[in-house]
Amino acid sequence: MRYSSIREAAFIRRLNRFVAEVELDGRIERVHVKNTGRCAELLVPGYRVYLAGSGNPARKTAYDLIGVDKPVPGGTRYINMTPWPRTGRRGNGWPRAGWDPWRT
Repeated sequence: MRYSSIREAAFIRRLNRFVAEVELDGRIERVHVKNTGRCAELLVPGYRVYLAGSGNPARKTAYDLIGVDKPVPGGTRYINMTPWPRTGRRGNGWPRAGWDPWRT
């Protein structure tokens, strides 16, 4: 999947499995969470998150939460929040080495 317009925001809180609140350009925005798992170690208030515009004016949320920067010793690490695509090979479906989520 290719994302054309990626925006940075600050995570505020998760309302339920599918919706979270973020601070985007000084205002609170509700966004769709693609990964409906618990993600308690990733979705922490104040963490930088990445949003992709939905492009569908009929949707309740204008953005999808697609990634988060998790602080680690020595810097931050980008965590992809979208479900992994199938690679078309046998096995567990994890992406091949060198796979880039922004160019799929």
